[in-house]
Amino acid sequence: MSVQVEPAVTHRWALRPGVYRATAPGGDLMLAAWPHATPLGRATPELLALLDGLAAGALPLNEPGDLAPAIELLRAGGWLRKTVAYAGRDLYTVTPVAAPADAPPPPQDEPALSRFALLRNTADGLVLEMPGSWCDVHVHDPAVAALLADPSGDGGLPAEAAAALRADLAAAGMLAERDEPFERRQWSTHELWFHERSRLGNRGWFGAHFGGTFWARGRHDPPPARPSPYPGPAVELARPDLAALRRTDPTLTAVLEDRESVRDHDDDDPISAEQLGELLYRCARVRLLRNLEGFEYAGKPYPAGGSAYELEVYPVVRLARGLDPGMYHYDAHDHRLRQVRPAGHPAVRRMLKVATESSAAKAPPQVLLVISARVGRILWKYEAMGYALMLKHVGVLQQTLYAVATAMDLAPCALGSGDDLAFTAATGRDRLVECAVGEFMVGSRRKEPAAWEL
Repeated sequence: MSVQVEPAVTHRWALRPGVYRATAPGGDLMLAAWPHATPLGRATPELLALLDGLAAGALPLNEPGDLAPAIELLRAGGWLRKTVAYAGRDLYTVTPVAAPADAPPPPQDEPALSRFALLRNTADGLVLEMPGSWCDVHVHDPAVAALLADPSGDGGLPAEAAAALRADLAAAGMLAERDEPFERRQWSTHELWFHERSRLGNRGWFGAHFGGTFWARGRHDPPPARPSPYPGPAVELARPDLAALRRTDPTLTAVLEDRESVRDHDDDDPISAEQLGELLYRCARVRLLRNLEGFEYAGKPYPAGGSAYELEVYPVVRLARGLDPGMYHYDAHDHRLRQVRPAGHPAVRRMLKVATESSAAKAPPQVLLVISARVGRILWKYEAMGYALMLKHVGVLQQTLYAVATAMDLAPCALGSGDDLAFTAATGRDRLVECAVGEFMVGSRRKEPAAWEL
């Protein structure tokens, strides 16, 4: 008589979180987790018992019997999570976020964790995640985390358990490739993460901690549309005659076709305070304000998701006729400037220096418009995609600045980066509350000499 020995490494299967069972009008069962659904066939007592057991999370599934086709359908559809244990001790759980992909070829050299894989702490403990992977790995045992640091070793796990973990990491695509192809090498870790997590796909679905969920309603008060004013002296700005501009402005086609990035400014005839005021009025002023269910919605000349209008504009002035040098905040509600810092402040000088180097300009800009985001205006409502939305708004505002500056015959140039720490040092704002997200240079356009003057 043979003695059956229980395997040291065991698997338990359960339905992954967020799955529910539904019955079609014809009586067939299906599993659903928006936007996916899988039909399972007739609701037999055996199938119902299987689903009840999987919902409880306690099925080993070592001998599937007649239910093998249904179990394979659930596995292939990404409906089942697997907990791996050794000698009764839970080690880790593989939780699908999509249907399992074909396992990539094993690494040719010693296995190492992919640079895109990230181990982070959550309410459910440590979780290993990676953009593009069809699953997450929830870590239950410290030895598993130790092996992640060196997958070629065992991390203190028994050899059989270490081999099982390496196999699951390989199947998840979380082990590094020896020679990364260009398609992967071109991505930095944080950029690939940002792209995946801010788009709809195998993780982000409306209502599932993604999109405009108003998650903070009832927990936190929404930030007001108007920020706290700076204590510096106010500078009133001229308001342009929009009715006259409707008649005299260049056409939209002319503005779009004539638009160019101009880094060289004419310091002999600099931009004026009146021109800067017109640019800000036409691009960034608050045109309307309304309160709806406790949230203040605004309206400006450029469009913005949710009408939250989280962006603020800070003109950093080096040279402008009728305006003292220094850093100002644009009060878009009353169309005025308030001084934030004098021109000699180290952070103000640094922002101008960084703008010069970033643009490869020959001299600092006459005016640098630093665009900040009061992030709570967006993040109070939106989950997962909020910061991506802010950057879209930066692009919309920059294009509006380009168009209006071109119509005004100014020299505009958007920048690709800026110094967030210098902005924080200058404003004293908490970076988690307000941070710099964009920059735009503007000044007077150097007049091109006529052909006979050359």
